[in-house]
Amino acid sequence: MLISQKMNDKLCEQIANEQYSSQLYLAIAAAFEKMGLKVFAAYYVKQAQEETGHAMKVYKYVIDAGGEVTIKAIAEPKLPDHNVEALVTAARDHEVKITGNINDLVALAEKENDYATRSFLGWFVDEQVEEVSSAEELLTLTKMAGAQVLYLEHRVAQMLG
Repeated sequence: MLISQKMNDKLCEQIANEQYSSQLYLAIAAAFEKMGLKVFAAYYVKQAQEETGHAMKVYKYVIDAGGEVTIKAIAEPKLPDHNVEALVTAARDHEVKITGNINDLVALAEKENDYATRSFLGWFVDEQVEEVSSAEELLTLTKMAGAQVLYLEHRVAQMLG
């Protein structure tokens, strides 16, 4: 096995973290659907799919490194009040939390001189910069739009790109 048992266990926790992210974003999408904000909903469905892809990327790495994947239970997402700003804030806060999880994995890889895992995690470090930046941008725009949030749907459509 190319990774330590501790790293194996932490990577399996990250698979669960990424799957939780996917579930959270699906729940946020459903809340936006209920509000009639179809573009916001589509944005978060796309985010949910991306998070599942992240989980699968970690899964494949653990397998390729000779580790053993154990699938952890994930909690039901808890959403704030169903208003646009609160939901977008929850998503941004979650991305900041996931960034911390990735940073902890990088620190462990460096502590263990696990250069393969450190290299693998570099992609996630870069991805989290993009994720937090996008979440911050959307939150800023949401705050600026205030009650005129329907006008923001067009900008969110562009972010779906």
